[in-house]
Amino acid sequence: GEDIVYRGQIEPNPVVRPWYNMSLRVPPPQSLREALKVPDRYMFGPGPSNVPPRILEAGARPVIGHMHPEIFEIMSDIKSGIQYLFQTQNKMTFAVSGTGHSAMECAIFNTVEPGDSVLTAVNGIWGERAAEMAERIGGRVNAIVAPPGGIFTNEDIEKALSKHRPALFFLAHGESSTGVLHPLDGIGQLCHKYNCLFLVDSVASMGGSPLHMDQQEIDILYTGSQKVLNAPPGTAPISFSERACRKISSRKTKPLSFFLDFNWLTNYWGCDDKPTRVYHHTGPVTAFYSLRESLAVLCEEGLEASWERHRTVAEYFHAGLENIGLKLFVKDKQVRLPTVTTIIAPHGYDWKEITSYIMRTHNLEISGGLGPSAGLVLRVGLMGCNSSRTNVDMVLSALTDALQHCHRSKV
Repeated sequence: GEDIVYRGQIEPNPVVRPWYNMSLRVPPPQSLREALKVPDRYMFGPGPSNVPPRILEAGARPVIGHMHPEIFEIMSDIKSGIQYLFQTQNKMTFAVSGTGHSAMECAIFNTVEPGDSVLTAVNGIWGERAAEMAERIGGRVNAIVAPPGGIFTNEDIEKALSKHRPALFFLAHGESSTGVLHPLDGIGQLCHKYNCLFLVDSVASMGGSPLHMDQQEIDILYTGSQKVLNAPPGTAPISFSERACRKISSRKTKPLSFFLDFNWLTNYWGCDDKPTRVYHHTGPVTAFYSLRESLAVLCEEGLEASWERHRTVAEYFHAGLENIGLKLFVKDKQVRLPTVTTIIAPHGYDWKEITSYIMRTHNLEISGGLGPSAGLVLRVGLMGCNSSRTNVDMVLSALTDALQHCHRSKV
């Protein structure tokens, strides 16, 4: 088309008008003109758990810069807290900015290169997720599979290690989809016998069940902030052994993810002893406040006291469930996860109706199954500050009420 004169300037046709001559076509949403409303309810599902006032208040402190010296001090406190929580002296210990999935990907993306052999233990959804993550970046993935609620013997694991010779073996310590607490003793030693790294997911178990990263020879361990730690979702503690660091440093290719790159993250967290920290990403500073406070709460109680409290409350809960006629999904008492209990969905009932009734009537969240346990179980999480006999009694009362009032099929 022809050039035209626009505001005294000759411009080609068609004219792209400056933004200040354009009209808005998307109005502000009416919902945002109203005050934010968030219900206060009992979070007794598999996570997130309730956040106590002390930790909420910590997260409401003023925002400071993610590269300010004060935030580096807070990050240093967090690192020390995670070392205590994990029972490790690993220097490469920090928190990923994200939920447990981000830590899972951080572990796998940094240690696995295309063509590497990866072995996953699948007895619930988390082994399945780890396998998919490794496959997506070109890992050659094999799995050992147990039915939901089952575990693997060390003989099962050694046989698979010998056969597949993986660079990495993944196991969920607390399998929250099925309610299993998997034994760890001896597995790290087996992995190292076959020159394999041992990666453990402890999102659902950390702080609620005994775990000793260094003594059990775990190479990479991670958890989430929103379970036993009772902090809001959004930070994921993780630690790497020296053996894992050597595997990462010998990579021939860069990790697929820049955001989860081990070298960048360890520099930001001051783990690498370099004199300066380089900007990598804007750390979620208020989430760091909450995580630090949650670690402080745990340190004040003490790990062993927390483990014991979760164990005794879980046993009290399990006995109460049996007293009202409900059955536990995991038969072996020794491998029941004390933080997340799986209950066989009662015969003749719609589990969705039970959970909906309890939410509506008691303002209390419990959930159904996930992945391989979907439709089979109800899941109740009593983690951190929620792990108490008072809360057990509340859940048992709600379940009893639901069984009396929800529809039961006679078929």
